[in-house]
Amino acid sequence: MKLLRVLFALLLAAPALPALAQGAAVVTTPQVRAELVAHAPEGLAPGKPAWLGLKIEHQPHWHTYWKNPGDSGLPTTFAWTLPAGVTAGEIDWPTPKRLPIGPLMNFGYEDTLLLPVPVTVPAGLAGDTLTVRLRAEWLVCKDVCIPESGEFVLTLPVQAATAGHGALFAAARAARPLDVAGAEATAAVEGADLVVRVAGLPAAWQGRELAFLPETPGVIVNAAKPQARWDGGAWTARVPLDPQRAESPTTMPVVLTSDGQAAGLRVAARMTTPWPALAAAPAPALGNAEITSAPAAAPPGFFIAVAFALVGGLILNLMPCVFPVLSLKVLGFARTGADRRAQLAGGLAYTAGVVLSFVALAGLLLALRAGGEQLGWGFQLQHPAVVAALAALFTLIGLNLAGVFEFGSVLPSSWAGAQARHPVADHFLTGVLAVAVASPCTAPFMGASLGAAITMPPVQALAVFAALGVGMALPYLAASAWPALARALPRPGVWMQHFKMLMAFPMFATVVWLVWVLGVQVGVDGAVALLGLLVALAFVAWALGSPTLGPKARGGFGTAAVLLLVAALVWALPALRQDAVAGGPAPAAAAGADWQPWSAERVAQARAEGRTVFVDFTAAWCVTCQFNKRTTLASADVKAAFADKQVLRLRADWTKRDPAITEQLTRYGRSGVPVYAVYTPGATGPRLLSEILSVDEVLGAIGAGR
Repeated sequence: MKLLRVLFALLLAAPALPALAQGAAVVTTPQVRAELVAHAPEGLAPGKPAWLGLKIEHQPHWHTYWKNPGDSGLPTTFAWTLPAGVTAGEIDWPTPKRLPIGPLMNFGYEDTLLLPVPVTVPAGLAGDTLTVRLRAEWLVCKDVCIPESGEFVLTLPVQAATAGHGALFAAARAARPLDVAGAEATAAVEGADLVVRVAGLPAAWQGRELAFLPETPGVIVNAAKPQARWDGGAWTARVPLDPQRAESPTTMPVVLTSDGQAAGLRVAARMTTPWPALAAAPAPALGNAEITSAPAAAPPGFFIAVAFALVGGLILNLMPCVFPVLSLKVLGFARTGADRRAQLAGGLAYTAGVVLSFVALAGLLLALRAGGEQLGWGFQLQHPAVVAALAALFTLIGLNLAGVFEFGSVLPSSWAGAQARHPVADHFLTGVLAVAVASPCTAPFMGASLGAAITMPPVQALAVFAALGVGMALPYLAASAWPALARALPRPGVWMQHFKMLMAFPMFATVVWLVWVLGVQVGVDGAVALLGLLVALAFVAWALGSPTLGPKARGGFGTAAVLLLVAALVWALPALRQDAVAGGPAPAAAAGADWQPWSAERVAQARAEGRTVFVDFTAAWCVTCQFNKRTTLASADVKAAFADKQVLRLRADWTKRDPAITEQLTRYGRSGVPVYAVYTPGATGPRLLSEILSVDEVLGAIGAGR
């Protein structure tokens, strides 16, 4: 349709929609109170001490994490926006605490915490005030873990001293690990252990029992108690290496802590032996097989992934999220009638649109992941702006199909005739739109192949995604190229007008789903704001494109409609921000009465207690997830078996971007949802179930087969 060519830019530009809400110096959640504070006792001038810091006051028993969070968790991160010439250094981390969680060991902070950052100002700083902005992200945990973030703004006087938080910054300096002058530290690999030797520690520390906190994650077994001894003034500790070690540093910075000491000691242990080869990455589990270790990206695995992707793409046409766009394709076939050349050109263009879009989306995903972003398949629908843009696009398509407006009445005649001159472009863009809507769905066989593709070299990975696109487009390419199928299509006639109007309703049903997804992401206020925006958009479409309005009426209604749309945008955009979910339900309640929010700590604790754990990795924008949730997981037999076996049910909601969930999916060898993981007592790892759940499969996985 012509509508697709003009509005496709809306989808591409959606993530860049401006956020109108302003930050403040304090952000309060049910778990923490975070405040941006400053300390400049001699004013802001070159060479003078100046500090910024984020003060985090935790509610009782809640904690956030150190630079090395340990076996789970995420460190707090800062992103500064500062005036020209002003620079902020790295976080000056205080000495963390050891936070044991079942068999795991984490490192972090409780109670009141200050994360200070040194600030440097240039000579001749202009103005009387200096405004700094900070976006901070942190993970706060107790029985559950909640990713939180805040936008902070603080205006400081340039000449006057800023010393109201001097005691707080002094306490933070006193809590930072002390670098030990003259200490000599070495580390060596001996078998499966890392042996650290430190000489020259202060006399007050010698003979004490010390704890060993590595700054580099993924090297040792954090929960293991070091086998330590004192030999004169030298301390030696032996600790097991992590079987899945991910790093091979040439220097091991470590923090030593001891009971009764407010701050630890920091030493940099020089490696004196080479590291053994890193452990092979876990191979993606197929079907119901348990996760095992095997070399990734071997040639047979590549061809199996391609085959699974091709079959998964074919089955993807049967998923509910794809139906609305496929109805456009069927309408396009009907319009071409018996024109074989037009049908073949349309089929090839649709195939090109699908395949190239899958490859482009996969290339963007791989590039962002290579840059450190924790993203998975379907990541674009984790952004409320993209969801809102798709809702607007499908609203306009539905109104156009229903005859509310004709797009040719809105554009100049030279644009309005573009469809007649370039019908192939419409088929191509239909393929692009199909991928945008279909990507959140995961059909059988897709999950394992896409998870494997993420770990492959880029060329192989893109080939897997291309095979997925070929599989999805194959039925329509065959229909356009096979004369027998083409002859089976009905000839053009009056029925097409009725069929066109009928196709508007799948579009409106898709809008309902997208509004619900947005409501989960940003709360009910955001969903209402989007509905108001869609009403204004519909008014504009009718006023400017209705075939029943004359030029004079169109001008009057059109002016009023455009003004209403602008006002609706100003009103709606702040509510569409992802941070606006504060008024929504608490995370602990969001999972449902029988389900609890997922966290790696909760899984580890339940396994240590000998319980069976069922984890549902889901998202509101995943139609397959919602189908399974309302059928198999809601069945009386499954619910009774869960209760009888006392299965701990955890739900990992990926509707909004969650790096912890993304990281866990990667460990499973998957890149999207749904994923269902079952941990049973005595098993070495989780059992991954198929994407389309059956009652018998779930009962068998938890040991309640019938």
